[in-house]
Amino acid sequence: MKMIKKALAFLGAVFTFGILINATQDNVEKPLAQEILEEKLVSDYNVYAIPMPDNLNFSGELVPIKNPDIRERMDRELLVNTYWQSNGLLLFKRANKYFPIIEPILKEQGVPEDFKYLAVIESGLTQAVSPANATGFWQILKGTAKEYGLEVNQNVDERYHIEKSTLVACEYLKNAKERLGSWTLAAAAYNAGVAGINRQLDKQEAKSYYDLLLGEETGRYVFRIVAVKEILSNPKQYGFNFNNEDLYKHIPTFNILVDQPISDFNEFAKQYAINYKILKLHNPWLREAHLSNSTGKGYLIQIPREGYYTSGTGQ
Repeated sequence: MKMIKKALAFLGAVFTFGILINATQDNVEKPLAQEILEEKLVSDYNVYAIPMPDNLNFSGELVPIKNPDIRERMDRELLVNTYWQSNGLLLFKRANKYFPIIEPILKEQGVPEDFKYLAVIESGLTQAVSPANATGFWQILKGTAKEYGLEVNQNVDERYHIEKSTLVACEYLKNAKERLGSWTLAAAAYNAGVAGINRQLDKQEAKSYYDLLLGEETGRYVFRIVAVKEILSNPKQYGFNFNNEDLYKHIPTFNILVDQPISDFNEFAKQYAINYKILKLHNPWLREAHLSNSTGKGYLIQIPREGYYTSGTGQ
């Protein structure tokens, strides 16, 4: 009996000692730097409702946000695009590089500058290819490209040519505006086709995009453009913080007129102190390692000005 009591006493002492050790460990103060970091993480990460801006418009045409359904749809796109932070920052960076190419063409063609944001939502300002094989910044289908005079084949695909594809987009949008009566409807037609929008206007006896009941993609389309315009125009207001040096830079180029075949772009690039990769980055419409050009057509190949690239060795 005495042995059992001694054993129980020993176990009790061990248990009590263990509790004291754990209590001591739990009460150890965290390093001050860790406390500050944890507090900062909690205080910095907050999700807020977004106040609806006044006078939202697309190409000068007001968005009727006093209508409750319009307000909800606009709110959705502002929220989605504000809180997709990584994509948002990439759009700011790319816009700084590519808007200087797109904006003068829109102005020259008499198309409102707001349509540069249409290119943003179409491709994210990348040379994207959709599941339907719509291609380039403006996501142009092969049939549309050929209809508007772009060359599209295995060797050359001018849908990847930023300037030429922007000109085609302008022509399409001006034609759509003339047929449908507003720039907002022209923007919607870029997604659903002029005939498709016209058919819905007649069927629903409506005159405005905002009065139409459309499918999911086209129904969100203009709202997405307006949301991206609003956010890219007011970065601080939507929580995007960056310095000018964080943005991608437009690299100036000069043009070389070529009216004969080029058998090897690697050798061609060396003539201008660049490599094959840099040549193709600035001329993505050249789809192969050579230029066939059996007809003697004149092509303008863009060459970056000296001093913007170094070799892969950093020398």
